[in-house]
Amino acid sequence: MNALVALCHFCELHGPRTLFCTEALHPPSPTPSQAGAPIPGDRESDREGEGLTMRANSSATQRGDMCEGCRSLPASHPGFVSVDSETGIRFLSHQHPRQPQLFSVVRQACVRSLSCEVCPGREGPIFFGDEQHGFVFSHTFFIKDSLARGFQRWYSIVMVAMDRIYLINSWPFLLRHLRLTIQSLQSTALKVFDSEQCVCPQRAVRMNSVFSPAVFPHQRSGNAARSLPSLTQHTNLWASLHSSFSWLLKACGSRLTEKLLEGAPTEDTLVLIERQTEQEEEMSCWEGAEGGGSRPPCHQSESELYRDFLFDEGKAEGYPGPKFRSLRHLRQVLGTTDFRQLAWHVLMGNQVILRGADPGLIHSAFTMLKALLPVGCVRSVTYSAQYEEAYRCNFLGLSPDVPIPTHVSSSEFSVLVDVVSLERGSLYSAACGEDILSLYQFNISSTNSQPTDKGPTLLNKIEVALSNENLSVDVVSHCLLCLKEEWMNKVKVLFKFSKVDGRGREDTQKVLALLGATGPGEEDNVRLLKFWMTGLSKTYKSHLMTAVRGGERPLSQ
Repeated sequence: MNALVALCHFCELHGPRTLFCTEALHPPSPTPSQAGAPIPGDRESDREGEGLTMRANSSATQRGDMCEGCRSLPASHPGFVSVDSETGIRFLSHQHPRQPQLFSVVRQACVRSLSCEVCPGREGPIFFGDEQHGFVFSHTFFIKDSLARGFQRWYSIVMVAMDRIYLINSWPFLLRHLRLTIQSLQSTALKVFDSEQCVCPQRAVRMNSVFSPAVFPHQRSGNAARSLPSLTQHTNLWASLHSSFSWLLKACGSRLTEKLLEGAPTEDTLVLIERQTEQEEEMSCWEGAEGGGSRPPCHQSESELYRDFLFDEGKAEGYPGPKFRSLRHLRQVLGTTDFRQLAWHVLMGNQVILRGADPGLIHSAFTMLKALLPVGCVRSVTYSAQYEEAYRCNFLGLSPDVPIPTHVSSSEFSVLVDVVSLERGSLYSAACGEDILSLYQFNISSTNSQPTDKGPTLLNKIEVALSNENLSVDVVSHCLLCLKEEWMNKVKVLFKFSKVDGRGREDTQKVLALLGATGPGEEDNVRLLKFWMTGLSKTYKSHLMTAVRGGERPLSQ
């Protein structure tokens, strides 16, 4: 990530100062002419860069203004260096940036974060910046000090980058991990503060002394400017901050990447990306809390994301025995009547329960059935030793000895498929091509009294495609994707019209007729559309809500 992190401090004597800065140096692109040349930015070049930096800010006035509270590492200190073995990126830490042109950028961010750009309460995150001087994510906080004015000192951690969108998208990630660092500093400083107050309570000393603003710093034994290591009693504080800032730059740079999409992303793609992002956030949170390194996330293409969703990263391959190979194969095994009943429950959003002793067979059945629904409508527990409620999953696999609760077995919003073994032959013979029907019997039971032979319209079209033997399995799969996308577009129109615009029942009925959802199977079509609304991505919903709140004219008007 092309950014840097800096710790800033508001000195009582000299104002805002940069204490510690960590930046990332990317390896140069190798060229034939540079094959035997030394790598730029090595120790010798670093020394030259540090010398340039020191010359950029080492005027006589500034060097005289450096006090203990304004200084982290002396000029003679080589700084801290960490190298990412995977990418070759080096993370350098010193009091100021190694590049002179960055000194003024960090200096301005430091001054603004501790003066004019503050949030209510003076503690917390804030975002500011411009195209010329870069954009800044700043988090200000206080550190307890028994010798400071108000018994506390003011600090900030800033991240400076030129990419505004990237920095804003990283806000939750940065906020969570910077707060961990800040809380660690505050807790250690509070312990030191409490121990010093027990020895010599400063409040009573100040109440009994004569106050003079001119000599106020000297009334505290000349300790007006105390360094952060002395406030926390942490001897390796700067090395610890270097590790923390380096990890933050590495993790923040690897969590988001640009991706080239061919056309507008589908709703399934948006939902899968949202889920992947949430999983990476959870992993990063755990790894950060445990103090471990950050594993770069695996950014997949649209087809890879969808394949992993259907097959759960190949878990079914780990089970022996027969498996369903396609949706057509599942229909052939169950029969047209039972398959239509099962597919109807899937499309309506009812809970589908498969109970049997072969987890691999159940897993493969769910893989085929999940292809009937948008990704956002799928909540599955592939195989469990206990019943899970419908609000947690609409696909549930159970071992054969798990009882079904009475309120579920008597509900019309669930369907149970018992997979009964007919013979206990070796699974090897089954794997060699023996028919599933010769090994298992499928008993489907449901209290639903509504006929399933009329609708929904989508199910009728799916059955036409499956019954056409001239269409290959791949063609049927693409046909199913097109049908789902067609009905997801209808869902978007209905959601915008009824939920966002707030139209009445009569107007909604006209829209349903326009969408072709009325006529035979109308009740099933409406129920399907309402269920599929729950599968819309958060990105799409927030986009519509933002457009309405922003005063844009609704498309339907």
